[in-house]
Amino acid sequence: MAQDRISISSNWGNVTAELTDNAAARALADMLPLTIEMDDHLRQEKTGNLPAALPAASRQREFSAGTLGLWSSGDFVIYYRDGRVPQPGIVILGEVQGDVSVFDRPGKVTVKIERE
Repeated sequence: MAQDRISISSNWGNVTAELTDNAAARALADMLPLTIEMDDHLRQEKTGNLPAALPAASRQREFSAGTLGLWSSGDFVIYYRDGRVPQPGIVILGEVQGDVSVFDRPGKVTVKIERE
């Protein structure tokens, strides 16, 4: 599982990511393909709702540009800047391997997430 790769495509650009080896990332992979409308939040991340909750996994507060995370059980996040979140933290789902700055702009974006 640790080597499972996904593609995230949008009108703004495309990136690939490697999924983390945890129950939440495995559940996300099982949902694919997905299309998610994402909003900009705090000029550091894009957030969107998953069609179903993902299982719990360990959380952390720090993230870096390119981190794919899970805020609540159904909130998928693409971080395009480094930062830190409040408690209880985020579940790490994976890491973008390409240039995540394609998402560093205000406004909504629709992304398609697929297995690579």
